[in-house]
Amino acid sequence: VQLQASGGGLVQAGGSLRLACTGTSETFNTYTMAWFRQAPGKEREFIAAISWNADKMYYADSMKGRFTISRTGTENTVTLQMNSLKPDDTAKYYCAADPSRYSDYLPRMTREYDYWGQGTQVTVSS
Repeated sequence: VQLQASGGGLVQAGGSLRLACTGTSETFNTYTMAWFRQAPGKEREFIAAISWNADKMYYADSMKGRFTISRTGTENTVTLQMNSLKPDDTAKYYCAADPSRYSDYLPRMTREYDYWGQGTQVTVSS
């Protein structure tokens, strides 16, 4: 599956952005999806994951409250709504897909995801 991330850009602190990840595979809607981010000189960091049918979401503790992951079954798209952005949120944001379905657990490690988008840059100015 090919993933295309979009929606990044330059925003002032306190602002919002909505990222989108579109998948090309016909089975996209059966995949577990996630968002990660990576700032220069830092490791890739988990943000949130969503189950294939959108009935479960899991967030990194530091992302709860400001970030919301969602997906639409008909448009092959997973979105990340980001509010109250801070300069520390500056990073390249990646979407990732795992073909596995999970009943209770949602993966949160980079090695658990098989497919990655090219990333979209988010820059938050102070």
